[in-house]
Amino acid sequence: MSKPLWHGRFDQSPAEELMAFTESLSFDLRLWSDDLTGSTAHVRGLGRAGILPADEVATIIGALEAVRREFEAGTFTFGPGDEDVHTAIERRVTELAGPVGGKLHTGRSRNDQCVTALRLWTKREMTRLAASVLGLCEVLAARAEEAGTGPDGMVLPGYTHLQRAQPVLLAHHLLAHAWSMMRDVDRLLTTVARLDVSPLGAGALAGSSLPLQPAFTASELGFAEPFANSLDAVSDRDFVAEALFDMALLSLHLSRMGEEWVLWTSEEFAFAVLDDRYATGSSMLPQKKNADIAELSRGKAGRAIGNLVTMLTVLKGLPLAYNRDLQEDKEPMFDSYDQVSRAIGAMSGMIATARFNRERMAAAAASEALAATDVAEWLVERGTPFREAHAIVGALVQQSIADGSSLRRLVAESPVLGDGAVDAMDAGVDNRRSPGAAGPSSMADQLVAFRVRMSNLRDRLST
Repeated sequence: MSKPLWHGRFDQSPAEELMAFTESLSFDLRLWSDDLTGSTAHVRGLGRAGILPADEVATIIGALEAVRREFEAGTFTFGPGDEDVHTAIERRVTELAGPVGGKLHTGRSRNDQCVTALRLWTKREMTRLAASVLGLCEVLAARAEEAGTGPDGMVLPGYTHLQRAQPVLLAHHLLAHAWSMMRDVDRLLTTVARLDVSPLGAGALAGSSLPLQPAFTASELGFAEPFANSLDAVSDRDFVAEALFDMALLSLHLSRMGEEWVLWTSEEFAFAVLDDRYATGSSMLPQKKNADIAELSRGKAGRAIGNLVTMLTVLKGLPLAYNRDLQEDKEPMFDSYDQVSRAIGAMSGMIATARFNRERMAAAAASEALAATDVAEWLVERGTPFREAHAIVGALVQQSIADGSSLRRLVAESPVLGDGAVDAMDAGVDNRRSPGAAGPSSMADQLVAFRVRMSNLRDRLST
């Protein structure tokens, strides 16, 4: 086994067990492009500061560009002493550039090198994830408009405690999920803005005696600003924890929506039918059509939450500055990103292609009991205290359940209610007319507000 780059002060080669346990190449390989980007900016900074002459800068950057071409072509060869992608790249640069390649690491530590690459990756990929989530919001908005936002729009029961509560427009229900996911987009973009700080130049922990120019390399890398404190720069993984939280909460929202689609596509509900391309079958039961995308979106939420807990546990007792524990920042991050990204794409396709069963939803929403609150509020509008109105209507509901009577008939025959209250029952979802409510009269305002928020988020994404 060849000796690692840090082996200068050791007499013996590292044990195979040590190398096997401490390697990170198996998972940080995906940072190769970001490492090359960071290394190129670092070398340009060394040149600008007069630490390296122009010809050496050109030689090293030429080697870095050659390494990039090897990665892009799939011809880069790793050696047995490559612990991680960062040392593998430095080894190869030195092979290509000769002794001058050994100057690549001047004024730099793997501590600031690795976290610079991870910040670049996180900044880019969280922005991409935000765009994907916004795409799912677009799907939900399109299906809401297709379902209808006026008096003739599709209606289904709204639920509390998974019991039918009041009729709502399907459009309103779909947009409820979209609003929660727009908050996810906002959180992701806020995390990106907060992590937009370059740690390059912090060194191992205390900076350098060399005249490095962190502001220059920050600008080269597209960061908003350089670090202010070198100890904080190499030890800070707040941005990892924040991104993991954002993805965990996004996964939670996908899980809640997935749970509803599992119910809606069951024979018991039959509110929706999945397109064959976005459903699976059973290896034993020929009749089955399963909502596996929704189920897996529900199941993987626990994985994303676990990744967040893993990172918080790693960080909770670490002294300043860098500790090898921080190597554990990447696997949770990459895993959550991969799973959530795939879930967003699959759920978008599933919802975009599903067919809603208008008749089945309408029949479920037509239950007389769902109008009980409307009758109580009809009494309130005529001066009856709400608790008294609640008791009056509750007694009629109890009688309807006890003897099977029609609640509508009981309302019509009631001496304190009558035909006016029956009309309130018949209005159905049209009664949901307060601002932000689930009926047609407020949907126009809601859609305008939704589109404005979407536009604002698109503007933030574009910058």
